Amino acid sequence: MNTSIDTYVIVIFSVFIMLVGFQFSRTGRNLKSFFAGGEAVPWFIGGLSLFMSFFSAGTFVAWGSIAYKYGWVAITIQWTMCIGGLITGLLIAPKWKATGNLTAAEFIKERLGDKVQKSFIYIFMLVSLFIKGSVLYSVSRLVSSSLGLPLMPSTMVLGIFMIAYTAVGGLWAVMVTDILQFVILTAAVFIIIPLAFSEAGGVNTFFSRVPDNFFNVVNGEYTWGFILAFALYHIFYIGGNWTFVQRFTSVDSSKSASKVAFLFAGLYIISPVLWMIPPMIYKTINPSLQGLETENAYLMVCKQVLPAGLMGLMLTGMYFSTSASANTALNVVSAVFTNDIYKGSFNPRATDRKLMQVARLSSWLFGLGMIGIALIVPYIGGIVELTLSIGAITGGPLLAPPIWALFSKRLTGKATIYITLISLAVNLLFKIILPFTSGLKLSRANEMLLGVLLPFVMLIIYEAYARYKGKISDEYIDFLKRKKERKEEAVEVSEEEAFEIKKQNKFGMNVISFSLFFIALLLFILSTITIKGGGMVAGIATLILFSSAIPFYKAKKIAIV
Repeated sequence: MNTSIDTYVIVIFSVFIMLVGFQFSRTGRNLKSFFAGGEAVPWFIGGLSLFMSFFSAGTFVAWGSIAYKYGWVAITIQWTMCIGGLITGLLIAPKWKATGNLTAAEFIKERLGDKVQKSFIYIFMLVSLFIKGSVLYSVSRLVSSSLGLPLMPSTMVLGIFMIAYTAVGGLWAVMVTDILQFVILTAAVFIIIPLAFSEAGGVNTFFSRVPDNFFNVVNGEYTWGFILAFALYHIFYIGGNWTFVQRFTSVDSSKSASKVAFLFAGLYIISPVLWMIPPMIYKTINPSLQGLETENAYLMVCKQVLPAGLMGLMLTGMYFSTSASANTALNVVSAVFTNDIYKGSFNPRATDRKLMQVARLSSWLFGLGMIGIALIVPYIGGIVELTLSIGAITGGPLLAPPIWALFSKRLTGKATIYITLISLAVNLLFKIILPFTSGLKLSRANEMLLGVLLPFVMLIIYEAYARYKGKISDEYIDFLKRKKERKEEAVEVSEEEAFEIKKQNKFGMNVISFSLFFIALLLFILSTITIKGGGMVAGIATLILFSSAIPFYKAKKIAIV
């Protein structure tokens, strides 16, 4: 493989994406525009951004490993995310928009109190940095091993690329680059599937060589119990994760917030099938991978079937998918720190200019922390174990209570603290302490069920108790008062601000249109130098070229007066 061509492809696409992000440096006028896009982000952009923010190179490493070992069940697992998106769109997303809060942390403070907010903020920031550091490690390992580069410098360079345009451009920069990353990744996957089938000897040969249970809906340790628990977990995760809540609060209405979640759900019906086919095919090409080797299945099939240039495109797609996930987390962590810690506790009278300085600086600081964690991931263990364990331990305790508070008038801050801490303690006991002290280890399904159901059951019990006692939370009464006051004090958007919001949206659409045109041009050039698959690359480039007209005409319809 000619790694120099692949390196050029990665560098060119990466620099271009970063420059696109820099174009939004002038659009961040205040916290609302920087972190919520002026609460006027088009729902289809928010939906695509939510979709891209949800997965990373860890998707290809973790779920690709499961697809290689067990087959179709890797797709079944990811379809639970579609279920989570549908429930969120129906019930949860419009509730978040209706709160009128900029961040989930702001809602928690108003609804459950300062102590709950601060506790959740510190845990959330730690968990977010740990998770995003692990996915940065995943893509750094893929790029470094493919191009023969040292792991540590690769991690640092890729991480700095991720941080740069998030710190400069804010939410619009993240969302626009999310869309470009979606296009690049989709193009790369559509190219690899036919080449992988050809390498395996054709579709019929593939079906004849797979293990007998390879297309079972559930398989191995991933039982129906695990699927049920994972589906419930993703209702909490998609509906309550602070990075995703930002997508629901940055659109113009509750109806648009629902559309964001529904678009995410629709994309997650189709995309897991496309993503998991290559490692499933590789099972018939090389069935000998064992243990942690299976985490390299996706990379191995790419290296075997993709020529120079196209391999760089695939690595770029994997890197950018990780970038989308990490950038969203950085944007939200920075939003929480700036809006809810710095402004809320240290400098309530800070000017918009000062808040923007803090927002950009905190993005860099948290991003560097993410890189630091990525550098120590090799000493922790496999990405599959890490990803599922963090979800099982922290998902239910951190996400279920705030979602419950959206609907409940009885849940108190004190009850939330107790439910969260007890759930976290029990999950840690069964996941980390008992396996080492007594050898007791829960199955994957029971581990996930415990993590999700324990806080859920405790919330139900408390709600029943409070209802029996006829109690209404004092925090809930205060929340309604603040919400009413905020509504009464709300002023209409000034003509100047309305002009700036339209200008920002129009600018974003034009940037998307030009960027799609430029990506199509690069793919046309790539189609002329690749030794195979050139026709497919040219065909995909043509589709992208035509699609660039859609945001162009959308932009023309935005009248700036």
